Amino acid sequence: MNDLQGFAYRLLERHGAIVEAESELLHVLAPDSLRAQMQWPEMISLAFGSEAPSGSIPVGFEGDWLRRFGDLLGEAGRWRRVCFPAAVPSPPSAERLLDKGLVLPNAVARVEHQQEVWTRCLILVFRYSAVADEKREGLVSTAINLASGASLDGCQAPLRAAAANAEPAAASPQAAETLGRVENFVPRLRALVGHRVQGELDPFLRGVRRRMERDRQRIHAYHSGLQAEASRRLAAMAGSGENGKAEREGRREQWRLDTIEREYRSKIEDLRRNYAVRVRVEWVQGLEILAPVHRIEVMIHRRKGQRRIAMDWFPQVRALEPPPCDWGLGLGRERWVCDERLHLTDAGGQEPCPECDKSWCRACSPVQCPRCQRMKIKI
Repeated sequence: MNDLQGFAYRLLERHGAIVEAESELLHVLAPDSLRAQMQWPEMISLAFGSEAPSGSIPVGFEGDWLRRFGDLLGEAGRWRRVCFPAAVPSPPSAERLLDKGLVLPNAVARVEHQQEVWTRCLILVFRYSAVADEKREGLVSTAINLASGASLDGCQAPLRAAAANAEPAAASPQAAETLGRVENFVPRLRALVGHRVQGELDPFLRGVRRRMERDRQRIHAYHSGLQAEASRRLAAMAGSGENGKAEREGRREQWRLDTIEREYRSKIEDLRRNYAVRVRVEWVQGLEILAPVHRIEVMIHRRKGQRRIAMDWFPQVRALEPPPCDWGLGLGRERWVCDERLHLTDAGGQEPCPECDKSWCRACSPVQCPRCQRMKIKI
């Protein structure tokens, strides 16, 4: 039984059908409600192989079967909330975890305290589609700890595996929201999803640019040849003396040159429209996890300043989340600390200004360098 056949088997049984599997076939006895929605007879055989036996209906990814199954599924399966067991194993040494989980090139850190608390995590799945001269579709997912805002993409797979065996959460949505609200991290989620989509689309975009450049060179070579021939004729007529016929021929060739230029511009504009990339991203599924964690409180020292942060260790997957990040995606373990407010940023958040060559914290001043007022687009 392939994946699509297994999915159809479970979905039809959920809607009250009696289903019998036979090799690459499903024999379905459908109730009235299912027959009305799918427009089936009472008895039907669905074929999921490369060849459909006589009297059966072939089912595959082509056609409208995914849409019909999606309509049948409705909103079911788009959101799930689970709760991990409260009894958790003891963590390893907090100092050892911190040595591996936090890298501060320009500051030092020290463990202050650790305690067992609950946190709320989200794993969100998005569908993207990009359309130019061709089309590319796919799925991306991102995970975030709503208590700290840390990205959990590095341990997303083991979290999913642990959630598959977890019980549905007993906490109400109101109680869960006390552990963190998704509204606080919408800009961060948008940046993480954009980063994932960009990574998936990079090969597709390179192909689009390569085909566009190939067609542009072909159009340019063709019209350059026409323009060179018309210019040669115009130059020959200019040297043949002044007479009425030469003047008329000269005007005709000049008109031809103007026409070639207008046609070239029109072709280039058509090329831009044909290869313009339109990207759409939409949310399709979410997994909410209520998890007990060991929260490690860390004191960061930079010159005379101090800042306290918290990092969660997930005993279910035995992983420490990345440190907080005030600027950038925060996917790695390295953080740079600014002098003014002790912001934690990716390395790019403390790069020198290209104008005055002074270090500049993008979390403190996201738009322009505070010293020379040089403008910079926020990442």
